[in-house]
Amino acid sequence: MTNILAIIPARGGSKGIPRKNIRDFAGYPLIAWSIAAAKRSSLVTRVIVSTDDEEIAEVARAWGAETPFLRPAELAQDKSTDLPLFEHALQWLRENENYRPEMVVQLRPTSPIRPKGMVDDAVNILLNHADADCVRGVVPAGQNPFKMWRFNGDEKPLGQLLEVPGIPEPYNAPRQILPSVYWQTGHIDAIRTSTIVNKKSLTGDVIYPLVVDPKYTVDIDTLPDWGKYEAVIYSGLEAVSPGISRRTMPKTIRLIVTDFDGVLSDGRVWVDENGRETVAANRSDSMRIRQMRELGIDIVILSSEVNPVVSMRARKMKVEAIHGMGLDEKGEVLKKYLAEKNIDPAQVVYLGNDFNDLPCFEVAGWSVAVADAYPEVVRAADHVLNTNGGFGALRELCDLILKE
Repeated sequence: MTNILAIIPARGGSKGIPRKNIRDFAGYPLIAWSIAAAKRSSLVTRVIVSTDDEEIAEVARAWGAETPFLRPAELAQDKSTDLPLFEHALQWLRENENYRPEMVVQLRPTSPIRPKGMVDDAVNILLNHADADCVRGVVPAGQNPFKMWRFNGDEKPLGQLLEVPGIPEPYNAPRQILPSVYWQTGHIDAIRTSTIVNKKSLTGDVIYPLVVDPKYTVDIDTLPDWGKYEAVIYSGLEAVSPGISRRTMPKTIRLIVTDFDGVLSDGRVWVDENGRETVAANRSDSMRIRQMRELGIDIVILSSEVNPVVSMRARKMKVEAIHGMGLDEKGEVLKKYLAEKNIDPAQVVYLGNDFNDLPCFEVAGWSVAVADAYPEVVRAADHVLNTNGGFGALRELCDLILKE
């Protein structure tokens, strides 16, 4: 058996997004996505996280990676390059465990969205080409470098960046006749160990491509990147996930079931001196109900809340409300309701935010969480909205269904 080691580099001193590698991305620590990609591979035989940070090491171990050593601080600076950390890892494993993998796979945490099979595809290219020093993930370039210039100063002429034999002015040529160009991504590098040890390189001289679908192109450097790429995950893109595989929206929907507290309200409650409770709701949640019905989709509120405010709000929205059951009964109540109405659970969408909604997530064909749902609920959801509970979350869900 070929020993293939996956190394995930994750230093603790990120400046752009503090504690980036263990910050939750779409419900899971960012580093967990790369660990999952390595562990789902049928060819990778060992998964190690190289980090200088004990907290990152602890999270990595919780998600199934090994952390047999902590990387020296001098190899985890802002300007540290990748090669020394790989040399360090291989040397430590050789000297302390007599472990010598034939190949190394690098999985950068900042490119967490990977298609299924990517790791094995890269390794197989390396296995099938004896001349290859490494395999690198690439995507078609978004900008063509043949139409780029060297800037020499405000008062100096531009310089042509690249030349193309037979095309005197490539910057004026149609892109269709220019050479195809690809951009390297951070998704994956599969490298022969001999390339690292003997050639002192992470690529060597002969680099084979693994062409990645551009929709998986992700490189998280800033907080705006974070939200942007979480939305990619929640859009239903099929990718390797640390948790369950997220389902796509059903082609046929007959029923939307929504929780009340924390979904149609923001979870807060006002209590007067007589013990009367009031909550805040959002009028926009009612705006698409008529259009849903025109599509044959009904809406029901399902809540463990006993306060009559639930039924009063439902009456205002002109929807049915089932409420007042015990906290642990919502899943069973939903099953019974669907059986009585002869509704296929696969055609049901459930919108929730808290632990007692999780049994309903298992019943419904598509589970949706509000943006500020509890982390466990976000992890379990097939889709996560951009809107917090009580601020038009149902409206966003209805708009999404109408768009589809």
